[in-house]
Amino acid sequence: MTDTSTSKAATKSPQGLIARFLSDTEIDTRLLGMLGALALIWGGFHLYGVIFNNFGAFLTPRNLWNLSVQTSSIGIMATGMVLVIVTRNIDLSVGSMIGVIAMSMGLLQVEVLPHFVGLGHWSIWVLAVICGLIVGTLIGALHGWLIAYREIPAFIVTLGGLMVWRGMAFLSAGGRTISPVDSKFALLGGGPYGAVGAMGSWIVGILACIGVAYIIYSGRKARVLHNFRLRPLWAEAFLALVGWATIIGAVMLVNSYPWPKGIVRQYGAKIGQDLEGTFISHGFAIPVLILVAVGIAMTILVTRTRFGRYVFAIGGNPEAAALAGIDTRWVTLKVFSLMGTLTAIAAIIASARLNSATNALGTLDELYVIAAAVIGGTSLAGGVGKIYGAILGALVMQSLQSGMVLIGFDSAIQRIVVGVVLVLAVYLDILYNKRVK
Repeated sequence: MTDTSTSKAATKSPQGLIARFLSDTEIDTRLLGMLGALALIWGGFHLYGVIFNNFGAFLTPRNLWNLSVQTSSIGIMATGMVLVIVTRNIDLSVGSMIGVIAMSMGLLQVEVLPHFVGLGHWSIWVLAVICGLIVGTLIGALHGWLIAYREIPAFIVTLGGLMVWRGMAFLSAGGRTISPVDSKFALLGGGPYGAVGAMGSWIVGILACIGVAYIIYSGRKARVLHNFRLRPLWAEAFLALVGWATIIGAVMLVNSYPWPKGIVRQYGAKIGQDLEGTFISHGFAIPVLILVAVGIAMTILVTRTRFGRYVFAIGGNPEAAALAGIDTRWVTLKVFSLMGTLTAIAAIIASARLNSATNALGTLDELYVIAAAVIGGTSLAGGVGKIYGAILGALVMQSLQSGMVLIGFDSAIQRIVVGVVLVLAVYLDILYNKRVK
């Protein structure tokens, strides 16, 4: 009798209600922790800007729009770094790979292709993108082959790659900056013309809301089919409402950021209309949509395919995975090839946003990518990682960097903060694993 009354009291207590809420909704506590950290970072920088009037408010449509674009390249690479770390490896070369891939694309579209197809030809940006993807994939495959088939530790291979590819980026053009890139290629980096506008953003938002509803419906249907525990209907409705509210809020945010007046006048002159005073929304930037597409594709790859199951099996226990018949070396090679492809996509966005290719592009990006994956819950011990966690981790890291730049911290302090955050994230991961065990 005493035990029953005690359990009822515990259920009615705030702690018991919170535990039941988390259990019914199945919300990841790490996700809540990252969202809490992001809220503290945004709120702290916003208050600092308002109180000291140092750089103005942080939480403005303009700043958040730019933050989303800045996060894109790091977030894309972080999704691949999740698989690399899950398999108990590391890739220190992604920043240098961005430099050499960007230089190869820049030289192709500025100094090679115009001689054959003519300046401004429509095929230039397409061929440049294809070239970048091929170069990135081949570099990643080379790393994977050395690691998997030559049995050289990933740390050594990618540390060597960090130095080799940065040197190759410098030698490819003698240290010169290659600019400007093709005008259509530059759209992949964002900017007023590199966004989908208000109407396009609402279309994306509606499709995303339909996607959320479908995910919840299909998930519940699959649970019924396999006789798994069902979430309460109120929990399903709550998750759907939160998802829809987040999407609609994001659409309203990006649509509230207008084009600069000078760009509006320039665009009006181009189309022969007087657009003075016209409000034209940016909408979602193309790099952000690429990040979302990559995140969805990587999530499906990890959770719905045999390859994804193999990756986590290898990370959990490589010996057992090999005994189960998994070709661990071939899977490792494919993981690093995929990492190279994603790095190439990030290089496309970074060089397009800069409207040029430089040998220094991507410097120290490997630090931010690894930190994003670890902050997002990827365990350095292997076998554990979330794609959405890595993207949120990238947003946390970029928010820190962006806020420190706005405050006026020099690069030395920024690196100190990033290093401390990375160590703290690993320490929290250790504590979390101990608690789970």
